[in-house]
Amino acid sequence: MFEWMAWTTPVAVFFVCIALMLAGMTVWEIKSPTVLRKGFLPIATTRGDRLFIGLLAAAYFNLIWVGLGEKMMQWFSLQAEPSVWFSLMLSMGLLALILRKG
Repeated sequence: MFEWMAWTTPVAVFFVCIALMLAGMTVWEIKSPTVLRKGFLPIATTRGDRLFIGLLAAAYFNLIWVGLGEKMMQWFSLQAEPSVWFSLMLSMGLLALILRKG
């Protein structure tokens, strides 16, 4: 069923994190309905809006990381491309920042 995608451990962890966040946000929304608020984003947002924007930002960050892997090898004189584990941690940090302060 999932043979079409290159399932590596970091990719699987990334998607499991997304699924857990969606489930957690659903329960949180049921328990405590959200209100609009203004953070550093240029619009007033709800928790769900910030989650969506944060997930998009995390996905694009990971795509950029993978796309620049060979360039980073040259820029930083690395022996191999930087691990996608770094991009997973950084993108989850970006997502947390957007959820908290966005």
